[in-house]
This record gives sequence, structure tokens and C-alpha cells, in this order.
Amino acid sequence: MLGAALMRALRRASSDVDFAGVGGGEMTAEGLRSLFPLGDVAVMGLTPVLARLPLLARRLQETVRAILDEPPNCLVLIDAPDFTHRVARRVRAANPDIRIVDYVCPSVWAWRQGRARKMRSYVDHVLAILPFEPAALVRLGGPPCDYVGHPLIERIDEFARGDEDTPRDRLLVVLPGSREAEVRRMTPLYGVVAALLQREFPLLEVAVPPTEALEALVKTEIARWAKPPRLLRQSEKFAAFRHAGAALATSGVVTLELALAMTPMAVAYKVSTPESFLRPLVKLENFALPNLILARSAADRAVPEFFQGEASPEALAATLAALLRGGAEREAQLSAFSTLRAKMLGSGSSPSAAEIVLSYARGGEKSR
Repeated sequence: MLGAALMRALRRASSDVDFAGVGGGEMTAEGLRSLFPLGDVAVMGLTPVLARLPLLARRLQETVRAILDEPPNCLVLIDAPDFTHRVARRVRAANPDIRIVDYVCPSVWAWRQGRARKMRSYVDHVLAILPFEPAALVRLGGPPCDYVGHPLIERIDEFARGDEDTPRDRLLVVLPGSREAEVRRMTPLYGVVAALLQREFPLLEVAVPPTEALEALVKTEIARWAKPPRLLRQSEKFAAFRHAGAALATSGVVTLELALAMTPMAVAYKVSTPESFLRPLVKLENFALPNLILARSAADRAVPEFFQGEASPEALAATLAALLRGGAEREAQLSAFSTLRAKMLGSGSSPSAAEIVLSYARGGEKSR
């Protein structure tokens, strides 16, 4: 989505821009012929990466070769740093004249902070989508960085709550995750939470809007719940956010969507046992995006977080029940979300990003 929006913004700003690279369906719809399916490299987590290592290595080589065979005026990396930064390092070593812009700052502020300084050797500029990231890169000695705005800003009208007439204790939205491993790990837990809440709130409806790619898996998982929830299409997701009394979400971008929609939530996350041993390497008190953007301490979180063993059905159900009833917990979240919206609003991300990319593509640097 980021890539497609950037492509549109670049076309509006320049009549002589062409695209090549690796991308998904939205970028393909904008005219990109991807070197290979994006799904080949869209993996996360230790076990899935190890299982696909030979394919990842082959795709890495193919990508670098294509860039060097037809050098671009600017190489734009979009997220996925474990793949894109390996590409960038090899490209910079082979052809130092190619300008490289990184769209989405790697989470160097969270873990492996030494990456920030190393990036200076192969990234010319970072386009950040979270407002605290430029200061973090300065502190860590990283490349030049500008906050260009989060892409959700461009869709803010879809999040606006009107005079909704749905009682707050009638709809709970459950978001089990955007990756297969997350869905398999979190959905059974969420089914137990939903059952506990429906005992206290007999009229409570539960709705699940899965990503299109994981709809079949989600259907299989929720069929095991005591009372299967209503399955929503992605096009219905934001409307459900506007009407929901609360949400139960797996940590990710969706927590920011919920905050912008002014939907109170509880956030949970579980990882595999091998991955849990990496937790001491993470230099953060919080993992939910609203808490990170608001710079809240663990003792003053805007959104309650539940990690690993903390994410018990009873703890999650108790937190959500308080939000559905209304009161201090609910009002505190809504107040924090108003602050977050004010902090993030500004110019749209795509035009700002396109301006910086074009300045490098034309042989200069970002104009100030």
C-alpha cells in the first residue's frame, strides 16, 4: 500500500518517472511488473524465515542483479529491512552512485540499535512514518531522517466517528493478526476471551475482519469457538471500528487504526518459545504503537498491553469488560487517542515522501 501510494504521488509530481522492482498487488495495479511474487519474501519470525532460507537467498540475488543491470536514479526500500537492507548493502558496494532512500524506519529504537549507525554507509535518507523516529535516529547516529506522516493520515475521514447509536456493550471487534503464525497463536485465546465476555454481556456481538490473504485460515480457527463470531470483509472493518464498544487486537498497525478511530482496546501478543528468548534484546517498555507514539511509560500506558503469560483469557476479559461498561478506563483511552490524533495529523505521507525521493532521483538531495 505504501509503495502504490508513493507511485501515484511520484506520477503526480513528475511526468517522466518509470518503476521497476518488487511489489505486491497494489503496486502491480499501479503498473509495476514485480520480479517475483512479494509473498516469497514476506515472512516474519525465526522459524518461518529458516524454513524459507534458500528461496530468500535466491530472491535476494535476483533483486540485486536486476538493480545493477538497470541502475535506477533512486532505489527506494519499503519496510522489510531484513530483506531490503541486504539488497541495499550489496547495491551500494557494487555501485555507490545509486541513491538509496528507506521508506519506513527500521525499529532500531526498539532493538539492535547499532543498526542505525551502520545504515549511514548504505542509506542516504530515511522516510519515517512515526513522529518519534527522526529524533531516535539522531540519538543513535543514523542517516538523515524526516517524518513524512503515516499513510493512515490520508484516510483519516474513514475513521471519523459520527453520532453512532450502537450501545457500547453490543459490539466487540477482534483482530487476531495479519500473519499466519499470529492467527494460529492468538485466535484460540481470543475465542476463550469472547466466551467469557458474552457470559457477562449476553447481547454482545463479536466481529472479526480478517485480511483477505488469511480469511480461509481465520474461518477455520473461529469455527472452533463456543459461539463463532461474525466474519467481516476488509471493506467493513473501519465501519465496525466506528460502531464497536471495544476491540481486542494483536499488536501491529491495526492498533494505530483503532486509536485513530477512537476505539478503546486491549492489545496482546505471543511469540514462539525460541523467539521469547530474544525479549531481553528489546529496549522498550511498551510494544503497542499508540503507547510508543504517545511516549508513555509502562506505568502510564494509554493502552493496556499483555505479552506472553500476561495474555490470559481472564486478564484480557476483565480489561475489555471495563471498557465495555464505560468509566474511567474508557475515558482515559479516548483522551489519549485525541492527543495521538493531534500529534500525527499534518501533510499526507505520500506527497512528502515523493518530494524527497524525486530530489535524490534528480541528482540532488532533499531540499530544505
